[in-house]
Amino acid sequence: MAAADSVPGVSGGTIAFLLGFYGRFVTSVNNFLMGTWEERKAALPFLVKLGMGWALTFLVCAVILSNLFHTYIYEISSVFIGLTIMAIPIVVRSEIASLRGHLPHVIFTVIGVAAIPLLMLINPTSQAANVDLTQLSLGLGVFLFFAAMFAVSAMILPGISGSTMLLIMGVYIPLISAVSAVAHLQFAYVPALIVFGLGMIAGMCFIVKVVKFCFLRFYSQTIFLCVGLLIGSLYSIVYGATTLKVPMPVMTWETFSIPFFILGAAILIVLEYLRRRAEIKALN
Repeated sequence: MAAADSVPGVSGGTIAFLLGFYGRFVTSVNNFLMGTWEERKAALPFLVKLGMGWALTFLVCAVILSNLFHTYIYEISSVFIGLTIMAIPIVVRSEIASLRGHLPHVIFTVIGVAAIPLLMLINPTSQAANVDLTQLSLGLGVFLFFAAMFAVSAMILPGISGSTMLLIMGVYIPLISAVSAVAHLQFAYVPALIVFGLGMIAGMCFIVKVVKFCFLRFYSQTIFLCVGLLIGSLYSIVYGATTLKVPMPVMTWETFSIPFFILGAAILIVLEYLRRRAEIKALN
């Protein structure tokens, strides 16, 4: 999830959806932020494990792997394409009971597929790499807060990544640079990152409430929509290279890597096998 969230393309929510714990993820976040004391205690162990893995990997990606992502963006994108394409039949099969008999709801899949390209068509020309986050004004602070709300919403929803949203709003490069700088003990960026973190918390409180409501009241429609967002995320992966700090050409058949595509598909097959094995073991 962190690797996906740290680079433009697929979202961390997509990875959670692919691996089959999206519902638990949303419910746990909702219960921890807005639930009872007992619900918070029950959600904490899962979120601590997930959060530690996410934070560590995101830090590694921000500090060490940013150049590798730029150099090997097509290989990484090919892995994500393999994950996504392999996930579509797995998700449909696992949710077949909620999809069967609700053919009119396929319109939500169409909406999900169309939503990602529409968002990607917004030209991120205001990348604003010259934004100085060490000089935090009131206006910049408010903008960062709302940018964080939109970004975390994208991170949680399957489909477009939070990084792509930040690129669209022009603060991706400054924020990644700020995270890297703080990791190197340059604390002048801390106030801006605190504001951004508060915006993420606020956005998370809102979006998980919406998602949980949709799953409770409109389950089949939501699954159809998530499948559409999953399919639509292929567009954002293919065009992810164009949203880097130094834009690169869109992925083509020449830059598409079949070995890395197979690697992505194989990773999901193995994880799906382990997930099912764990479920069977839990039942026994």
